[in-house]
Amino acid sequence: MPRKTVIKRIAPDLVVVGSLALDVLHTSTATARKILGGSAIHFSNAASLFCSVGIVGTVGEDYPHERIRFLHERGVDFSGLEVGAGKTFLWEGRYSEDFTGRQTIRTELGVFAEFNPKIPAHFRKPRVLFLAAIAPQLQLSVLGQVEEARLIALDTFKLWIDTQRDSLLEVLGKVDLFFVNDDEVRWLTGERSLLKGALAIRQMGPKWVVVKKGEHGSFLVSDKGLFMVAPFPVEEVIDPTGAGDAFAGGMLGYLASQSRFYDSTFRRALGWGSVVGSFYVEAFGPDGLRNITKTALSARYREYQKMTQVP
Repeated sequence: MPRKTVIKRIAPDLVVVGSLALDVLHTSTATARKILGGSAIHFSNAASLFCSVGIVGTVGEDYPHERIRFLHERGVDFSGLEVGAGKTFLWEGRYSEDFTGRQTIRTELGVFAEFNPKIPAHFRKPRVLFLAAIAPQLQLSVLGQVEEARLIALDTFKLWIDTQRDSLLEVLGKVDLFFVNDDEVRWLTGERSLLKGALAIRQMGPKWVVVKKGEHGSFLVSDKGLFMVAPFPVEEVIDPTGAGDAFAGGMLGYLASQSRFYDSTFRRALGWGSVVGSFYVEAFGPDGLRNITKTALSARYREYQKMTQVP
């Protein structure tokens, strides 16, 4: 009797669980229709420049799979992607002229409304796990399926602070690193001071808290103290959609590529996140990083180091 061939899949360094979407974006100068969106795509686009990535998510029958070929070519593993009977999550929004404001025109959840993450067997022991800003109950489900990870990172939305606060606090008690923006810090903790708020969040569980302040940079709070990073300046912003996920992807992708995590490793990772995020806003959707070379990425990182070095 012939033996069955067993295909052993290689575990990715980093696993992301999040949304895949089609976006319709309006700015003061242009409109982009049904471009690739969603946290998992933006994050993987950045992280795959540093390490191997596995995606867990769901799309509909209308999803343009040929447009994610560039991620396949980078080695992104889509084993955790389910195709549901229905349409892909669609979001349409309009930005103000200076990109400081954003209006949602429509949100059609499609198959994402029934998303129930299923983690493939070879995804269950990643070096780094990123829980994008999906519902906390889904994040808890993922944590129940993952057997081990050296670093677990979390993102969230103000919506979940409002509607699933208890579940979010439960997730916070199980993760190592938390990405949060300035409004979410104040909403979650009631503190007006971002530093006080970040310190309060550390008491909820995470060892590291990264506070994102958009065009004003970000800062990291840990048991080693406070570390601040400035944004890399760009001449023209085309589309800020996904820049926060790309920042997280650049940071965690770099961390996943390292053998050990030191305080200095996290500081360099923040720098890489800022550089990757700067490329992201220079084009619509994933195009800012689609064809970027490691040479160009490294050159901008060296330029960033010169800009931010204090004599």
